[in-house]
Amino acid sequence: MNEKAMTLASFAGDSLALGAHWVYDTKALAETFGRVEELAKPLPNSYHPTKNAGEFTHYGDQAYVLLESLAAKKAFDLDDFAARWRELFNGYAGYVDNATKNTLSQFAAGWGPLDAGSRSTDFAGAARIAPLVYLYRHDLDALLRSATLQTQMTHNSPQVVEAACFLARAATALLDGADIREAFSLAKANAGDAQLASWVDLGLAAAGKDTVSTVAAFGQSCHIDHAFPSVIQIAVSYEKDLRQALVASVMAGGDSAARNLALGMLLGARLGLEAIPKTWLAGLRRHADIEKLLAGLG
Repeated sequence: MNEKAMTLASFAGDSLALGAHWVYDTKALAETFGRVEELAKPLPNSYHPTKNAGEFTHYGDQAYVLLESLAAKKAFDLDDFAARWRELFNGYAGYVDNATKNTLSQFAAGWGPLDAGSRSTDFAGAARIAPLVYLYRHDLDALLRSATLQTQMTHNSPQVVEAACFLARAATALLDGADIREAFSLAKANAGDAQLASWVDLGLAAAGKDTVSTVAAFGQSCHIDHAFPSVIQIAVSYEKDLRQALVASVMAGGDSAARNLALGMLLGARLGLEAIPKTWLAGLRRHADIEKLLAGLG
């Protein structure tokens, strides 16, 4: 069932990136961690020192809250998601990024979930939508509406919202049997932003090139203009190998967790459960909980 694989691979990708997340010096990353091929506990001086192996970054935690909300309501309910999202960060022991801080402050000032979103251009807001694709895989209109709203709630940037819709279209095309290039072509044809379309072309043109140097050239940061073409390049370069795609993304440094949420979703939808290493699933601390929540969604 590729729908399940898509969701589990997205979470596993985030967890794989946990230890080396936001290490930008790729030589230092390789010297410190070796080749990151298994889930590992972050180092004490990392961005996620309170986390253990198999847990999620703050991105994955937000995707999990989204899944919990969908399972509870059997639909995307913005108010319910907003309440659960705010509760997640009430005394949160992990890292809290600027987009989250800004959104929380606007909620505290009395803004509602339609208005409280930061203006952050970080890709992470678009990358956490695998649970939505799982629920609305047969209803593209509902998927695009919900992907837009969940993204805007924290990342109210038109290009980040457009990226979420692109990923939603691409993932559903992959679930329907398209290959990666076909899925990206379909999603690009429906993209409402010319800049986003140009980033697709940029990523496609770099297919097969060394991932570390390519991501360095595009930019390793959280921002969408860096992360989005990198996701395209990695997905096309490793279309038949989910494991190596996610490992290569981690070894490229920077915001590997956001990239991996999207890459796991795309390649999981394409390749299925057998493509996810069994050790990753065994080490994923919320694996059983995710399976139970997905089963409740049908």
